Amino acid sequence: MKIGVIGLGLIGGSIFKKAGEKYEVTGVSRSVSGENITQDYAVLKECDIIFVCTPMNKTLEILDKLNGFLDKKNIVADVCSLKEFVTQKSYNFTFIPSHPMAGTENKGWESSFPELFQGAVWAVTPIEEIDKNSFEKFKEVINFLGADVLETTPQEHDKAVALISHMPMLIAQALCKNIENNKLAQTLASSGFRDTTRLALSNTEMADDMIKINGKNIQASLELLKQSVNSLLNSDYKEEAQKIKDFRRQLYDFKASK
Repeated sequence: MKIGVIGLGLIGGSIFKKAGEKYEVTGVSRSVSGENITQDYAVLKECDIIFVCTPMNKTLEILDKLNGFLDKKNIVADVCSLKEFVTQKSYNFTFIPSHPMAGTENKGWESSFPELFQGAVWAVTPIEEIDKNSFEKFKEVINFLGADVLETTPQEHDKAVALISHMPMLIAQALCKNIENNKLAQTLASSGFRDTTRLALSNTEMADDMIKINGKNIQASLELLKQSVNSLLNSDYKEEAQKIKDFRRQLYDFKASK
């Protein structure tokens, strides 16, 4: 199987490095050079699966470009953290909208590594029926990368990531902004504040795309957060906090068991 990867940042670079252990892989990049890496999109016509790993604000442009010379025998999967905006049209190629639930606060080729997807969930949101053989090819590669495929809808996906990723990132940034003018708080800040605000280190280009494209779902998530905070403040806090502690432990024990 031949695999193409457009964009060799954290996600694309990690796919390129891991998939290269088993498959014939070609990378397309303007900023990274090396063996099996080119700037020529034409080579992708011979690839069975092509991963589009460019920033979200470039993805639609790249999909349109691929649409000009690929066909149904080519499987194309984006890796954007939002799915509804890439599912508004059909393409000549076999399109699998997808999102690997993996990443770090770092970016770029130099931060990518083959084990990034180990144990991760790889969400897919197909908008039309995908040929069974094509989908099995795709799943084979995702499983080799170390992830498990989970099917959902673009709308439900975007609501969910607002709750678990985009809103927490915004909150982490707001927490940092809160202490910009408080020198004592800055001095006292330790491991708890550092860990709570890790997402404030997110790739700023990606963060900007998230806020602009998924703003409606983020606003709804913030309203739900307000309700949760008020509920905690107006309840038997110790009892509710213990329930949340138990829930969190069960959630990650379950994930670890998988």
